[in-house]
Amino acid sequence: MLKTNKDKVVKWSVQGKIHHPVGGNYRISNDGKPMILPATGGISYNVSIGDSVFNWAGDHVEPGVSIRNENNSENAALMTFSCIGNEAKIVSGDAKGKKGYVTGMHGGIDHVLIHFEKDIIEELAIDDKIMIKAYGQGLSLPEFENVHVMNIDPDLFENLNIKEEDSKLKVHVVAKVPPYLMGSGIGSKSAATDGDYDIMTADMEEIKRLGLDKLKFGDIVLLQDCDNTYGVGFLKGSVSIGVVVHSDCVKSGHGPGVTVIMTSKESVIEGVIDESANIGNYMKMN
Repeated sequence: MLKTNKDKVVKWSVQGKIHHPVGGNYRISNDGKPMILPATGGISYNVSIGDSVFNWAGDHVEPGVSIRNENNSENAALMTFSCIGNEAKIVSGDAKGKKGYVTGMHGGIDHVLIHFEKDIIEELAIDDKIMIKAYGQGLSLPEFENVHVMNIDPDLFENLNIKEEDSKLKVHVVAKVPPYLMGSGIGSKSAATDGDYDIMTADMEEIKRLGLDKLKFGDIVLLQDCDNTYGVGFLKGSVSIGVVVHSDCVKSGHGPGVTVIMTSKESVIEGVIDESANIGNYMKMN
């Protein structure tokens, strides 16, 4: 097991409420077609971790439950300190006391996404409050100072079964994404630690050629030549690892969103293709 500073990482509380869906306006697809589609927010009853991110009659669809705060400073803390795999506990409403886990952060709309089992989902309502045991920001690898870890619960990180071989980290991923496909979110100074950025899918032939048409919510992917150390951008030889957090999109420059959990400016992270590399599978090991 990789050596981490897990015993020094602070575990504290952040909280949000289930956010009412927003929008209702036309969305213009990448081929110029105006569309009215379900999008972000609320409770997605039939979209969950492990489902395909493609072919939904929706745009930027968020699996499970979407939470946020109306106070911008409080929501910034919710977005920044929530980490994938964190325990999420319902603290108001009919499902009070029941638990799920964080599956990602969606920038722009600034939602934290949470998975609950289907029977719990049915008990939830808009504005129900959910508290998260925020645990993970500050996690580091003392023997790999050139690798930045972010946005992931230390317990889930251990479950990823990352191996060290020949001074490199071998990470199980379902696919490798070339840098020319990364779109919305590029250039952001904050998307690396409190959001996501998108795999562009206007060229579906290329997506199919690379096997990316099989992506599911929760899949772990490798982003080639993508540096997320202090922002989001291209750097030859850099490597990032991320989790797919929202669905495909109709808008130009958009597609399935990826929240980054590891990055390095150097080629010290290598992907091992494994079609089962999905956080839903690793969470079941807890």
